[in-house]
Amino acid sequence: MVSLNKIILIGRLTADPEVRVTTEDVSLAKFSIAVDRPFTNGDKTDFMNIICWRKLADQAAKEMKKGMLVLVEGRIQIRTYDDKEGEKNWATEVVANQLQLLDKKAGASKEDSSVDKEIKESQEFTEDDIPF
Repeated sequence: MVSLNKIILIGRLTADPEVRVTTEDVSLAKFSIAVDRPFTNGDKTDFMNIICWRKLADQAAKEMKKGMLVLVEGRIQIRTYDDKEGEKNWATEVVANQLQLLDKKAGASKEDSSVDKEIKESQEFTEDDIPF
């Protein structure tokens, strides 16, 4: 059976990324982007929750600021958790595996962006990565 879980979004950051480190010493960055959706009576805006891990999280925290236009590529993840009252809750998030800054807002330079560099490095592979 073939399956695919891939999403590509372009939107503006609603706030600076929130960064923390897990107990296993892994970086995690969370942020949301506002994505416009055409609607009959004008555009509507959806707010998408994004998660980045490890090196991409560290670089996103350094490079990305509120209001920047960003392209996010990743997968949709739906998870459940119990809150403090024992109620079951659902969370829908995009787990990013690539980010690209699309403008120079808040002093960012696309040419010098380490987020863009991470994207390029993540797309390169060696012969050792080929399974045959």
